[in-house]
Amino acid sequence: MTTLAAITAWEKTLLLTRFALEKKAYDLVVLEVRELTSIADYFILCSGRSDRQVQSIAQGLDENGREEGFKPFAVEGMQRGHWVLMDFSDVIVHVFYEPVREFYDLDGLWGHAPRAKLPEAYAKLVDEFQLADEQLS
Repeated sequence: MTTLAAITAWEKTLLLTRFALEKKAYDLVVLEVRELTSIADYFILCSGRSDRQVQSIAQGLDENGREEGFKPFAVEGMQRGHWVLMDFSDVIVHVFYEPVREFYDLDGLWGHAPRAKLPEAYAKLVDEFQLADEQLS
């Protein structure tokens, strides 16, 4: 278990990214927003294929985060599972049902934010889940 005082925003971002990928979140993007807004250092945007998967991803983030010694300060949208917003203070996670993600287009709204470079193992999973999604279409 990681202690809250010892974990950096980047380490928390990587843990949350791993937890989302373990639940098969796809189209995952990490944006560095610390220079653009005071509300967080990083945004994680990811998608689920159904409202149930969105809820499962968000639940996994909450449960695994608590096991690591941090929890969200606020969670919105868990009941519907279309857009779950999780505020981990310096990291904000947006878990979308894909049509809702397209509609609100946070990727476009924050398109000027630099994309964080993920470790190779994580980046490989992100790519695999995007390729799997394209093959389903």
